[in-house]
Amino acid sequence: MARRGSDAEASMTQGQSHSGIPLKPVYTPADTAGLDYAVRLGDPGTYPYTRGRRPASAGGGGWIQHELSGEGAARRSNEQFRYLIAHGATGVDVIGDTPTMAWLDPDHPTARHAIGTQGVSVCHLGDYRDLYEGLPLDRITLSHSLPAPFAIAGLYLVARERGVDPAGLRGSTIQVPFYCEDCSYATHMPFALRLRLAADSIEFAAREMPRFHAFLEDTYYISDGGLDAVEEMALGFVEIRYLVRELLRRGVAIDRFAPRIAILVNCRMDVFEEIAKIRATRRIFARMMRDEFGARDPRSLAVNVTSHTSGLTLTAQQPVNNIVRGAVQALALALAGVQAIEISAFDEAFRTPSPEAHLVALRTQQTIQVETGVTKVADPLGGAYYVEALTDEMERRIVELAARIEAKGDPGALCDGGWFRTLFQNAMERHARELREGRLGQVGVNVHRMADADDTLLREVAERKFEPCRERVDELRELRRARDAERVRATLGELRRVAAAKTGSLMTPLVAAFAAGATMGEITGVMRMGYGVPYDPLGHTEAPV
Repeated sequence: MARRGSDAEASMTQGQSHSGIPLKPVYTPADTAGLDYAVRLGDPGTYPYTRGRRPASAGGGGWIQHELSGEGAARRSNEQFRYLIAHGATGVDVIGDTPTMAWLDPDHPTARHAIGTQGVSVCHLGDYRDLYEGLPLDRITLSHSLPAPFAIAGLYLVARERGVDPAGLRGSTIQVPFYCEDCSYATHMPFALRLRLAADSIEFAAREMPRFHAFLEDTYYISDGGLDAVEEMALGFVEIRYLVRELLRRGVAIDRFAPRIAILVNCRMDVFEEIAKIRATRRIFARMMRDEFGARDPRSLAVNVTSHTSGLTLTAQQPVNNIVRGAVQALALALAGVQAIEISAFDEAFRTPSPEAHLVALRTQQTIQVETGVTKVADPLGGAYYVEALTDEMERRIVELAARIEAKGDPGALCDGGWFRTLFQNAMERHARELREGRLGQVGVNVHRMADADDTLLREVAERKFEPCRERVDELRELRRARDAERVRATLGELRRVAAAKTGSLMTPLVAAFAAGATMGEITGVMRMGYGVPYDPLGHTEAPV
């Protein structure tokens, strides 16, 4: 029976945002008194880019429309890409399975039960050839939620094989050196190695793939474990600042790489807070780049913001409601003026997206863009008393929290010491507690519930199972048998030497080893060895060199 008039239902009307910001019943001119338009807002496309990174006269008013894909082996995922492009997607967005995101090969004993079930299984150059087969690499954006050095190496090598100039490639790859061990997939690499790989891959792409966003700060994955919007962006800026300082320490000019920094943010159900968060993020970034790091190129100040709608807000109960959630969040992102959108599909709570869920999500984006008129005016909520007051408060809280975190000591030391792990654990517990106690309402979970027997709409599609792609183990065995073993050993040996020297770019020998036929797991293992860590910290496989 539906639960009506509950505390959970009423909680969404209480006077605070999801991040705990006190809200007034109504906002008036007094809430924006003293607002200096030129200093705080500016026209769209002008500093401080609060109202958007592109001028209102730039035309188009749209965004890159893609849907997160990846399932089974690379060939199957390639079919997903083609399906979405045929239905109007303007970009590709791919995610790896659990072993791939943990930098493991699919034949690792701990990987075999998860091969291809939560993303695509890719571990060697041949996989990337299959992944991009038939795609117009120079005409679409290719976004990667994959280990950054291998996403860059794979795309770079395949483009060169196909006669496509890497300098023209567009897209992105996530960089997650700080938080990956604590809230997602453990790679068992020391922080110093993770940081070096991030900086090396950004430098490599700035030189070889200058239109590619190799510095994509991914705040989505850290926040979808329960962080609020303020925590999400504060942690994001801590990581951005640390990486920027590392690149400057190496002597890389700020305007050489900053134009290709992008931020992948989350979007939850608190519509106005999410819009205010994105507007505040653009302003914080512009001021940080100009005033702290001395950037002068306007492109270095105007950050590209892209977003996934929140998987955490989607439910296994009444999965049809997830379509509504995705539409609401996507509309918020369109109103905020982001550059790209991906809607988490209605079957997210069960599996990677089915074809039906992919199409519904893509058509939702297309309907918003074509039929609602939201693209006709830049920053249509700009000047609204509530939105401007909330944007200011979000900015203040994000900056203050980031400063408090940095005041605790070197963020790298905090990372190795487990400080962030505790923060993530507390956030997950807080989210679960708010749902359990009814302080966070969620339709179908703690309000407006249905009996299981009545909860059937779209369930048959959502609950379809996909079996692990265990044939990948045999494929990998054949790859190792057929490749030039001596060339592989030589390139891996050079990579280990460069890693151990703690100087020089790891990307040059990594790309060479990948081109020779070495796998991601082998390459990662020898880099660990160079840093005094076992080749396989889990103790199952032996080093090839």
